[in-house]
Amino acid sequence: AVEALAKEGDPKSIQLPIPLQRRKDCDFSYAGLKTAVRMAADKLRLERGLESIDDLCRQDKANIAASFQNVAIRHIEQRLNRAMDMIGNEQEEEGGEKIQSLAVVGGVAANLELRSRLEKVCDDRSTSWNMFVPPPRLCTDQGSMSAWAAIERIMVGSSDQADGQEVYARFPFSA
Repeated sequence: AVEALAKEGDPKSIQLPIPLQRRKDCDFSYAGLKTAVRMAADKLRLERGLESIDDLCRQDKANIAASFQNVAIRHIEQRLNRAMDMIGNEQEEEGGEKIQSLAVVGGVAANLELRSRLEKVCDDRSTSWNMFVPPPRLCTDQGSMSAWAAIERIMVGSSDQADGQEVYARFPFSA
């Protein structure tokens, strides 16, 4: 619904903050962005002299949706670039097999704008990453996504069986 409405709007029309800008980690949150969207919609409501946000015209709603989608994806792009940099730095230090693949899964993977922009993130790396996304028709049901993820894991020989795996506790449970 957001993506469809966003196509009718201007993604630069409403100034919204990109979440967690000052943090240099990979933490992720939309809490502040959701509040900013609500406040922007309420500001438009007041400017238009309306009783309810629901009474905003379709163009205002489309501009809000487009601005939200743009900033929400920008947040993902920034965090993804940071994670890719961290993975690259770790791989340089440790050697071994290089990770250069991104799987985009879940309901959000059906969003074509997100797909396009994440593909650009992968392509713009100094060493291009491969992006894997299931067909949109498989992005709506968590069961389908879980099954697809399981198939991908089986194809690369990944297993949840503990036999033969090196397992390390994060927290020692000694007295």
